[in-house]
Amino acid sequence: MRIQKMLLAAIIVIVLYQWLMPEDAAAIPAFARRYKLSCSTCHAPIPKLKPYGDEFAGNGFIIKENENKRDYVSAGDDLLWLNKTFPIGVRFDAYALYDQDQPVERDLQTPWGLKLLSGGTLYKNIGYYFYFYMSERGEVAGIEDAYIHFDNVFNTPLDILVGQFQTSDPLMKRELRLTFEDYAFYKTKIGESRTTLTYDRGVMLMYGIEKTGTDIIGLIVNGNGKDEAGEDTKFDSDNFKNFGVRLSQGIGEFMSIGGYFYSGKEAEILSSQTASGDSIGLRRNEITYWGPDVNLGLGPLEFTGQYLVRKDTNPHFAADAKEVESSGIIAELIFAPQLDRSRFYVTALYNKIESDTKAAEYHTATLSGTYLIARNLRLMLEYRRDLKADKNRLTFGLVSGY
Repeated sequence: MRIQKMLLAAIIVIVLYQWLMPEDAAAIPAFARRYKLSCSTCHAPIPKLKPYGDEFAGNGFIIKENENKRDYVSAGDDLLWLNKTFPIGVRFDAYALYDQDQPVERDLQTPWGLKLLSGGTLYKNIGYYFYFYMSERGEVAGIEDAYIHFDNVFNTPLDILVGQFQTSDPLMKRELRLTFEDYAFYKTKIGESRTTLTYDRGVMLMYGIEKTGTDIIGLIVNGNGKDEAGEDTKFDSDNFKNFGVRLSQGIGEFMSIGGYFYSGKEAEILSSQTASGDSIGLRRNEITYWGPDVNLGLGPLEFTGQYLVRKDTNPHFAADAKEVESSGIIAELIFAPQLDRSRFYVTALYNKIESDTKAAEYHTATLSGTYLIARNLRLMLEYRRDLKADKNRLTFGLVSGY
């Protein structure tokens, strides 16, 4: 009954906004301000990227045909491109939750997140992007995405990205999802392992073969996330590096199939006192992800499905190593009745994780509705069913960029 009342109240709010709010938005984020374009040029809806938005990001956050010398300060130096104005934007997320059978069932997460972001041109075919979370879940989370992007290196289809990013970005970008519910398997930790498919530091190489519609992405990262540097100023916690590769093949104009492979090692350093003094030993864990994926667009429907398997040789760093296998399914269906001009969207998201480590298991089904009040402000109403614990969660929120 309580869920029904909250659902009814949220629907009434959405209907009132539909009647009272104007059709177009006045405020636009940093990139839209610079080029005097609507947010809908790249997003449908915010923050989800359209193909043109992906291309814009891949070009180093510039529209090459619109670049003019007058937009930059060069001081008479052909090797200097300084933006006349420093591009900056803000994203603000706020939510109200009803989470069944939790210690706090009703929670106002306002704001859930507030971040400053900036991106633009450093020089010809070189761009940058970063954002700083001033507040995420009530804490200063600091820098998450932060990188420099080299486009068309040596006049080839090779792009190189250097910095901090999510190792799941070649699959699906968590920051661009429309749901409050996350893509669960990407962020799931197994045992004491530090490795997930979220933020890490490293290098990403991207190569596109336009003739065949093939995309190849390779990456090398530390493998231990974005923890602070140690006392010796090292960011990596061991001497290993992790590697990943993603292949994607377009089939016609509406479908692509792909595969992802990620492999790495991590070590826990052990110090033990012996009669002869200190000795140092290592316990290692080897991690492997692999799996296929598919993306299909049919008119107003877009479907993305992924299946990933993860194997750990010793995720608990125990003396008697025991292999752990986990698998994850992520399936997302987005309905946009008027395609990229829609003001209303429906998203269905399914998460399932099975693992030899029972604490990692997860199983949810989510249905989320989005309504655009303005191009850079959207309301969302979301219902999630925890199929493992037989519990419900209802989320009402807003997401804005300005």
